[in-house]
Amino acid sequence: MIKNIVEIPSGTMLDVDVCIVGAGAAGIATALSLSGRGLNILLLESGLEHFNQQTQNLYQGSLTDANLHSPPDKYRHRRFGGSTAIWGGRCMPFDPIDFEQRDHIPFSGWPIVYNDLHPYFVLANRFLEAGTYEYDADKVFGAEAKPLFKGFKSDRLFTNNMERFSCPTNVGLRYHRRLQDAKDIQLILGANVTGIRLDANATTVSHLNVASLEQHTFNVKAKKIVLATGGIEVARLLLASNDVCPSGISNKHDVVGRYYQCHIAGNLGKLTIFGNPNSVRHGYEVSPEGIYCRRRLALDAATQRKAKVGNLVARLHFPKIVDPSHKIGVLSGLFLAKNFISYEYGKRLKDGQATLSTYLHHFKNILFDPIDTYLFLYRWLTKRTLAQRKFPSVILNNKNNQFTLEIHSEQIPNPDSRITLITEKDTLGMPKVNIDWRYLPEDIQSVEKTLDVFVEEFQKSGVGVFEFNKAQLEEDLTRFGAYGGHHIGTARMGNDPTTSVVDQHCKVHDLDNLYIASSAVFPTSSQANPTLTIVALSLRLADHLAQTVGAKAQAQHLTI
Repeated sequence: MIKNIVEIPSGTMLDVDVCIVGAGAAGIATALSLSGRGLNILLLESGLEHFNQQTQNLYQGSLTDANLHSPPDKYRHRRFGGSTAIWGGRCMPFDPIDFEQRDHIPFSGWPIVYNDLHPYFVLANRFLEAGTYEYDADKVFGAEAKPLFKGFKSDRLFTNNMERFSCPTNVGLRYHRRLQDAKDIQLILGANVTGIRLDANATTVSHLNVASLEQHTFNVKAKKIVLATGGIEVARLLLASNDVCPSGISNKHDVVGRYYQCHIAGNLGKLTIFGNPNSVRHGYEVSPEGIYCRRRLALDAATQRKAKVGNLVARLHFPKIVDPSHKIGVLSGLFLAKNFISYEYGKRLKDGQATLSTYLHHFKNILFDPIDTYLFLYRWLTKRTLAQRKFPSVILNNKNNQFTLEIHSEQIPNPDSRITLITEKDTLGMPKVNIDWRYLPEDIQSVEKTLDVFVEEFQKSGVGVFEFNKAQLEEDLTRFGAYGGHHIGTARMGNDPTTSVVDQHCKVHDLDNLYIASSAVFPTSSQANPTLTIVALSLRLADHLAQTVGAKAQAQHLTI
């Protein structure tokens, strides 16, 4: 059942079994997994079914360094379906090594292991419409299929590592009918949680305060409460709910908002593969069930441990787009259209100052490369714009076997990288946040040591050469600051309440009925985009909640 907040009488106290705050990937996955188990479930969503600028403005805040992080109202959407309304659909799980306590990664180690999440990764893959849970290209396409590089062999550098792509699935649209028809789920739109109220002993959440932008208010009492908002908003809600605990909920050790991670990323280096362009598989493959997949380069776990580096993947990438010397009409067209592309994807096209001569050379590239430009536009229209399962990104014909590498690397947890509150308030009276994202020299050194292995392995293989500028590496990796909307670690999971916020079941340490389903609980960031792991953790949490509130034991849940 889906309602607008105005349909709830002002001043009402709703009493439910489970209340979930946020109807994005985590919240909807949790609600649907709990459905059919004999529970009364309430799902609160700040936004409406479509984008609303006034609601989006609630995410606004400040930045310590605008060169290092985008404004907090970018990359996230405050609406039904959350940021899955704008994501690219990239899915991959965390690796087993990501859950380990690694001596060379300070503050690493999860209180769970990969196998605890594996069955939920399988379900999460289905929920996000990313197909079968298999991320080894040899197993998906067969060992006899064309490899990433013909003739390349290495025991340290894998090229059969793979990522899958969702439609990309907007979970609000995909599961709208399921939520509308569910008798045990009540979804209320336009409902902003403005306070988490504790009992006098600070051991239980007594109720939530909820308000609309028009100050239509009600309260919620629940046996179990789940914060299923993003990593920034989780910290904001915990810190702002400080009427009983002055430092904020579960923050007596000053952990909430700290260890804020994104990913270290950039396009860099030059990879030259010898021989015919057909010796390189550059682009997407389609799995037997019709899922777009792409191969990546990654070090095996043993090499990561020996080299004392964080997890990293690399994708083949086209030349630097702003430099017209690439003579590729498609890239020049994208550069010229940069101001008409959404912030999330257009930001990386606006690199440096362009002169009139630069623009003229880009126009020249388009004029002298008409066939490839036309074919690209045709494929983009038919396989992206008009397609339900969209072609994931720009892939160009490989003409000269030269590539840059798109790096996506784990960030070392840093307690000085953090989210804090400021005195300025939004229209609901909630304090806004300041984002002080920081990286460490060790983050850059980790990438450098990993790329050194790349250099060695390509040299040994004889199939090509990889080179990169070490003096320019930090600039290449931080040119656009923190990568995308990956907001991680602000309410981290752990066994020790002095260094973490939630336990292995995502329950807030100090409280018996408050849980968090969000990338906020990730202790480390891995190489992976976080969405698949967020959904897997949410599904695991749903099973745990069902057990603790005495739900039906034999539920048939999350049938897609």
